[in-house]
Amino acid sequence: MNAPLRKAGVVIFVLFGLLFANLNWIQAYKADAYRTDEHNGRVRIAEYSTPRGVIEADGQALAESKATDDTFKFLRTYPEKEAYAPVLGYKGVQMPATGIERAENEFLSGASDKLFADRVSAMFTGDEAGGGNIVLSLKTKAQETAYKQLINNERGAKKGSAVAIDPRTGAIQAMASFPTYDPNPLASHDTDAASAEYSELDADKDKPLLNRAVSETYPPGSTFKVIISAAALKNGYDQSTEIPAGEEYIAPGSGAPIRNAEDQTCPGRKVSLKEALTDSCNTGYAQLGVELGGEKVKQEAKDWGFEQEDLTIGNLKGDGLSVAASRTGEILNPDGSIDQAALAQSSIGQKDVRMTTVEGAMIAATVANGGKQMKPYLVQQQLSPDRRPIYNANPEVLRTPVNGDVANDLKEMMVSVVENGTGKSAKISGYDVGGKTGTAQNAEGADNHGWFIGFAFNDKGEAVSAVCVMLENVPGGHASAEAARIAGKIMKAAAGGGGD
Repeated sequence: MNAPLRKAGVVIFVLFGLLFANLNWIQAYKADAYRTDEHNGRVRIAEYSTPRGVIEADGQALAESKATDDTFKFLRTYPEKEAYAPVLGYKGVQMPATGIERAENEFLSGASDKLFADRVSAMFTGDEAGGGNIVLSLKTKAQETAYKQLINNERGAKKGSAVAIDPRTGAIQAMASFPTYDPNPLASHDTDAASAEYSELDADKDKPLLNRAVSETYPPGSTFKVIISAAALKNGYDQSTEIPAGEEYIAPGSGAPIRNAEDQTCPGRKVSLKEALTDSCNTGYAQLGVELGGEKVKQEAKDWGFEQEDLTIGNLKGDGLSVAASRTGEILNPDGSIDQAALAQSSIGQKDVRMTTVEGAMIAATVANGGKQMKPYLVQQQLSPDRRPIYNANPEVLRTPVNGDVANDLKEMMVSVVENGTGKSAKISGYDVGGKTGTAQNAEGADNHGWFIGFAFNDKGEAVSAVCVMLENVPGGHASAEAARIAGKIMKAAAGGGGD
């Protein structure tokens, strides 16, 4: 054989070898990936050939599959439409699932290893396999109250969110965000119509597809004073300790004075720590933060959950809704030293401090639970297609930022805020309510944000709910008072009373 033919033979042999290797790679290693790829039309048809599991709360179906006579045999529907959309998300034919639909997709679709025995059983009995069911921790009265109160707020706010937690367990009782959307068009089998609906929602400048309770961070204003109070109590202060106050305070290195919201707020030279929180004394807390120092302020916030980047809320043993990290900011000069002016502003929840609504609710819940912060969750149970319990949430302590004595001091101070101070709008007849208001500047020329974090105890001394309400850019003032009013309604509903 001459040299050219020999070379050609080697090349052909190598090419056949590569082709054979690639074929085996596809068959042995990539087959499953190709078979289950969401762009595979047969996969989508197969996925819709059996009913997806129900998502429910309080015995009420929030997401379910209904039989159709088209190519996709079951249509995903959301009976309550907008009210639960930020939590549930949606499951579209071509679009990726979101929310709990995404986090619990394997179980809802029936593909989870937890349902293997059910799939085998269905093969022998001839029954329809179907997906597993998800029971959420949401209290439907609390959720619907949160949604209605937010969208019908009395100050004309166009955006906001609310979260309610059972302080004893971490179970999410309500999670509402507005503006919101109807997930039903996004789950339509008409994929062109679903895509057009998504494009319209995605282009909306108010971003209705966002779950603001977990994905967005904002300056928390005076709600952050609870963190500064905790740092003070852990460093030798008590409720009666007097701190510097006054009508204004200029921090070292700053030319801009910090003032109180009202002239009559702590005008005296000194004020007790309890009175400072009750009346939301900016000058007092700015000076207190500077006195404590930047490292202690940042560490205290971290102890309560700030800076955590891996928190999810869903199944305690699995995936969930991702929560954006709350931040204190650097609070540093260019040379690395603490910026005293920034520290003063940060100590009243301004400058670069940012917090999620979830974090606000967790702070209030921690105080109500004696200093133990429970890991928040939404999935109470996983049930097999025949409603056999597969998973039950077992509450977990996430962290313990303060001991019981400090938590009790904070509780008493926050009760004073509602009884005697800025949080009176949150009062609920028959319950002991504590909390903290917050009014936060956020952009030059923009209306302030309004916050309230708080908790409610029943007549048995049980912490029944902790809540955070956040209203964005509230026109005309009184932002925090409206947030407090809404919070009271939500907590009352979560505790079993009417909320509307």
